[in-house]
Amino acid sequence: MDIVIVTTVIASLFVVIGVAEPLAARLRLPYSAILALLGILIGFCAIFFLRTDLTDALNPVAEAIINLPIRSNVFLYVFLPTLLFQATLGMNLRRMLDDWVPIMVLAVVAVVVATLSVGYALSWTSALPLAACLLIGAIVSTTDPSAVVSIFRSISAPRRLSRIIEGESLLNDAAAIALFGLFSGFVMLGVPDPKLGDALAQFPVLILGGAVTGWLAARIGVWIMALFSSHELALISVSVALPYLAYIVAEQSIGASGVIAVVAAGLTLNLTGPGRLPPQAWKNLREVWDLLAHWAGALIFILAALLIPRLLEDVRISDFGLIGVVVLAAVAARALILFGLLPLLTFLRVSPSVERPYRTAILWGGLRGAVTLALALAVTESLRVPVEVKRLVGILATGFTLFTLLVQGTTLRSVVSRLGLDRLSPIDEAISRQVVAVALQTVREDVARTTEDYSLTHDVVRSEAKVFGERLEQAVKTAEDSDDILDRDRITLGLIALAGFERDTIIARVRERTISARMAEQTLLDADRLIEGARSGGRSGYQRAARRSVAYGRTMRTAVMLHNRIGFSGFLVRMTADRFERLLSQRLILRDLDEFIDGRIRRIHGRRVADLLNELLTRRIEMVEAALDGLRLQYPGYAEELERRFIRRTSLRLEEREYSAMRDDGLIGAEVYTSLMQDLTKRRDKAEGRPPLDIALKRFELIRQFPLFADLDDKAVKQLGRALKTQYANPESVILSKDGTVKGVFFIASGAVELETAGQKWRLGRGEMFGQVAILSKNARRTEVRAIAPSSLLVLDTARFRSLLKKSVALQNAVRASAEQRGIDPDKLLEEHLK
Repeated sequence: MDIVIVTTVIASLFVVIGVAEPLAARLRLPYSAILALLGILIGFCAIFFLRTDLTDALNPVAEAIINLPIRSNVFLYVFLPTLLFQATLGMNLRRMLDDWVPIMVLAVVAVVVATLSVGYALSWTSALPLAACLLIGAIVSTTDPSAVVSIFRSISAPRRLSRIIEGESLLNDAAAIALFGLFSGFVMLGVPDPKLGDALAQFPVLILGGAVTGWLAARIGVWIMALFSSHELALISVSVALPYLAYIVAEQSIGASGVIAVVAAGLTLNLTGPGRLPPQAWKNLREVWDLLAHWAGALIFILAALLIPRLLEDVRISDFGLIGVVVLAAVAARALILFGLLPLLTFLRVSPSVERPYRTAILWGGLRGAVTLALALAVTESLRVPVEVKRLVGILATGFTLFTLLVQGTTLRSVVSRLGLDRLSPIDEAISRQVVAVALQTVREDVARTTEDYSLTHDVVRSEAKVFGERLEQAVKTAEDSDDILDRDRITLGLIALAGFERDTIIARVRERTISARMAEQTLLDADRLIEGARSGGRSGYQRAARRSVAYGRTMRTAVMLHNRIGFSGFLVRMTADRFERLLSQRLILRDLDEFIDGRIRRIHGRRVADLLNELLTRRIEMVEAALDGLRLQYPGYAEELERRFIRRTSLRLEEREYSAMRDDGLIGAEVYTSLMQDLTKRRDKAEGRPPLDIALKRFELIRQFPLFADLDDKAVKQLGRALKTQYANPESVILSKDGTVKGVFFIASGAVELETAGQKWRLGRGEMFGQVAILSKNARRTEVRAIAPSSLLVLDTARFRSLLKKSVALQNAVRASAEQRGIDPDKLLEEHLK
């Protein structure tokens, strides 16, 4: 085949890709459907010109199109890893982890249900063996969510819903291709009726092997990329090689799922890359992968669509009935998941509530695409598959794909419109009218200043001001109809806007390098939780998300457990340093939000809402400050080191801005600018490093700050430091219950707790203890202790506490005071234990 013609055809396909996107926007159709239609049209045109007697001039081009070396391996080994890898890089993984239960259940269960539904429906209505029917079921069970997700985004559907659909689709492809591999093996081996249990038993092995391979490949890749951190092009080149090597090693060497390996590699890079790679390099890497995935996704659709005329050449009338069976079975299986399983998950509180209109849109938006065609093509190419099976696999998969693209895809937007998902809610409509009125007032002020600055013609200014004034008057009049909005709704909308502005501020600070890339993911995660908390629960949902942002998580408790039980402190050091930096970043961001409340929020929602939001913001700042004070107490001096690091990074950012301004003004040339930036980059790399945190030394100093241990010598303090165990408590968590057994005494290093006994309540703060009365008194009234702030506690077991009590007069005096407070005779309490 002439290389010139092939190059011309491929270049022309890129022109088609460029035309398809604006055409899809103009026709208001899914982009994938337009690509498929154009591919089919090109394929039919090539066949027509090759067989017609009208002209032979286009025969070389037609032959080149029909004979393009399009094989299933091209899709599976070239395009598919690119699409999967980019999808994982673009995911907000930490937010996905919040919804991992519905994502995993929907992905895996949906694939299995669709495979079984289509497989058994075909086995009852056709002469195909069960293995071939299940193979077809696995092929058509993959979904392409791009159409429904793009429409959800255009109508501002809940982010959580779109995120679940994206996560489901990503793992959906992996599960379907793994099942495809199993059933294709049965078909090739001639096993007509495979045991489903044996087939599914191999499923975990494929997934686990692929996951381990992908994780290991990504860890090696990140290590290599970190070595090349000063060479951005080399770093990006390594990232391009990563998914392909992971896919090939898993498929060819391990015998596991290459798709799972690519997904695991992408997720691992998504988690570790921002903290190990320079921020600008990570941003450019993401942009390169976005472009590669755009090209790969478009090419896979067009090239697969070119094959459709060829796959449908041997279609028979009876085949249309089987296509109908596949359509009905697949739609019924997806409906069962959406209207049966998803409400059950919501009832069990493991999945967000998805309203019926959204579920209907998801059902109708379950389009199939290039992956389905690629898997069908792989079957038709195999010499070990019976001819009739190959023919039906190609026709049924192609027919079903065409149905979803040409019927569901072209009508999806109208279905969304009929469901009312493209219309604003009454509250949003009222708010939008107010926003327009406020915006136009601001615009009028800015335009007035502009006309004065440029001394524009008076008559022109007056005529335009009259037109603008009429529009403003109409907007204000319309906004007056919005006074019936409840304050509760205004507060919710104000909190959503505030959390959105917080997120934008975080992104701006990351770009300025005021906040490190390591902390960017965590702080953005907190902002996303605030947005969704406000959307779902209003003020209470926002406050829950705010408390969670400063709370001690499971990972911190795990780190403490590893440190206390086996002496492994590396994890705790990293988690503690992350918490320090995260809290400092939150404090930096929160200080910038009051101007937004006093400006935008006050003008749109009024003073009452703005005052309430300011109050909520003040509480958040106090929570962050309290958490920081607790860390400063445990690790004095470390917060100051982080603050110095922040100042150094800020000064470098300002210095870079000055150099750029001088270059733009022509004060310095390119050579001088390059030299200055090289020196600045070296100093910035040095400033990026985080200061080390010494846990052992700080614990010694912490114990010395307790008045209870003031009379202990250094040796006793060191022994006490080794004996004390660390425990963290979040607000509202129960530390000691009335029915529980007290096995130690708790010393409050930071935070505060509330004790309740016989209807009486009192609070204890930093430097105080609790649990000692229950240990020393056999008949003590049962007490419940609950944290009322993020608290760090040091716990001493009963035997060591009694031993220490005999040595420390300060501790004895503290026990006496606490006994008197509770109406217990202190001498009687201590008499037995001081003998």
